[in-house]
Amino acid sequence: MLDFFTIFSKGGLVLWCFQGVNGSFTGPVNALIRSVILQERSGSNLFTHDALSLKYKLDNEFELVFVVGFQKILTLTYVDKFLDDVQLRFRDRYKNQLEQKGAMKLLNGSFQFQDDFQQLLREAEESTKACAPAPMKTFKQSQKSQKTVKSMIETRGGEKGKEKESNKKSKNVKKEASAAEGDGDSTRGGTQSGLPKKSSPKPQENGNEGLTPEEIKRNQQEFFRRMGGGGAKKPSSSSSSKSPKPEKLQRVKGNREWVMGGTNTKELDYSNKDMNGSQDTLPATKDNAEDLKQLGQMKGDLRSVDYESSEEEEEDEEVVVSAAAAANPSKSSSKSFRGVFGMLKGLVGSKSLSQEDMEPVLDKLRDHLIAKNVAADIASKLCESVAKKLEGKVMGTFTTVTSTVKQALQDSLVQILQPKRRVDILRDVMEARAQRRPFVVTFCGVNGVGKSTNLAKISFWLIENGFSVLIAACDTFRAGAVEQLRTHQRRLNSMHPPEENGGRPRVQLYEKGYGKDAAGIAMEAIAYARSHSFDVVLVDTAGRMQDNAPLMVALAKLIAVNMPDLVLFVGEALVGNEAVDQLVKFNQALADHSMSDKPRIIDGIVLTKFDTIDDKVGAAISMTYITGQPIVFVGTGQTYSDLRSLNARAVVSALMKA
Repeated sequence: MLDFFTIFSKGGLVLWCFQGVNGSFTGPVNALIRSVILQERSGSNLFTHDALSLKYKLDNEFELVFVVGFQKILTLTYVDKFLDDVQLRFRDRYKNQLEQKGAMKLLNGSFQFQDDFQQLLREAEESTKACAPAPMKTFKQSQKSQKTVKSMIETRGGEKGKEKESNKKSKNVKKEASAAEGDGDSTRGGTQSGLPKKSSPKPQENGNEGLTPEEIKRNQQEFFRRMGGGGAKKPSSSSSSKSPKPEKLQRVKGNREWVMGGTNTKELDYSNKDMNGSQDTLPATKDNAEDLKQLGQMKGDLRSVDYESSEEEEEDEEVVVSAAAAANPSKSSSKSFRGVFGMLKGLVGSKSLSQEDMEPVLDKLRDHLIAKNVAADIASKLCESVAKKLEGKVMGTFTTVTSTVKQALQDSLVQILQPKRRVDILRDVMEARAQRRPFVVTFCGVNGVGKSTNLAKISFWLIENGFSVLIAACDTFRAGAVEQLRTHQRRLNSMHPPEENGGRPRVQLYEKGYGKDAAGIAMEAIAYARSHSFDVVLVDTAGRMQDNAPLMVALAKLIAVNMPDLVLFVGEALVGNEAVDQLVKFNQALADHSMSDKPRIIDGIVLTKFDTIDDKVGAAISMTYITGQPIVFVGTGQTYSDLRSLNARAVVSALMKA
């Protein structure tokens, strides 16, 4: 039973619809358009929304979308064929109207498709009834009823035992036959030649048959001694000459002695320290000339990642080709002839693209994406989406398949990397300040990806724009995590002295030492920021692997209890397939262990170590594709000013570079 069926153009005009049950179908269809069609995720034709399953088919020649919806609990095997039949019938009947381009002509067109639809639906349902599964047999019709009780008794060893017994019987029969033949030959030989009959030796007894229990036991001991498992080992001369080892003395760990002299008498637990002590807020006395050079570089919106145009690369290639042609004109003429012939061979003359035409090009592009660090599964889905987007599309006369497929893939990648929602943290912080509450950002991720370092970069960007920042040290597990944040705090305050802010430090650290509950520390930090009028709270959490269930539960608890405004996942640009596994399991853990009906999952991504990967930027595609969330920050270096925003075209240009 179908819930609805609708046909609409890619421009958003509904041409015809069928509604089988009460209720509106606009919600599920709009969700399909937002989540799949607009986001270039049309590789699979199945989409689920609440209790409904939606299957769709794209008609790229006439820019149409056919969508059918039914209950998720139903298993309708005829839906795929039914979609194809409806598409073909609708195209054949209204081909003239669809070929007349223009939205007004489509609106004025009358699509009376109810009778054809009902006929196709009856045929599809009857086809499933015709090939319905056969009814179950009764007990009398089954083979088990024909068996006797004796045949159902299991023998020792089962079928293997039966096979062994049959093999033994056959062997015994063969032995008896051979023995009889031997005796006959010997008797015949003895009577004929007159020689006496030779006595044959007795066959060796198998196993331990005919032996006494003492002999069996002795043989077993001898066997174990030879195998080295049972017999007592004779003590060697070297081992006997050695004196017994003295007992280990208990070692008492003392204070660490540092290389430059002195001992470490400083406690690492600052639970009883005053938060506003001079130790945390005074600027460092170290020469900070390098840090001061960065002042004023981060005001306003972040700069985007450098963009290298592919047109410049094509111009460079043309220059190289012309130089080679000038050096060797004979070779260049033959190469140019082959190049022109190859170009003409790849042209498609006003025909619709098929899967066979695109498959060689898509295979090369898939391998290219995987080589550029895109996860293999994501690369396959992207190519499938491009194939469905182009299948049936009519090409121009002077257009190659390679250029068309490559351009479609580039457009899809740019569409994936474009943010689906507005990401303006500076405006959000100002709105939270108007409401007299702090804007809370929580950072999470696996170990060693640079959460604390990039948190310090974001802190520098915020204080450059005039906001006050409170850092919540919720990494109570890793040794040195609090000291690392304290070092960043001192350096940031030395760059922006408290005198610029009326004697109050721009950055403060809220910490309670190690071994404490991270969710409780975050809650106290948010309350402290609200009472002391801090603009932003940045919550630093401990790094954890996605498979560590207890730590993932603790992270979900921290987010569910404190409800931050933004949850950022910090991931490396170096990872490939691992990025998919990390993000899927982080999102799944946050959803499973949340205490609300609408769980908070990852809202954005911080992509670190972007300067170490050259043009292998596929991790950005994998992370954005799997979550549907934007990349908010990109870390491009070691200093505080090395923070950028993502430029989708820059990433795609680097990704498609040969």
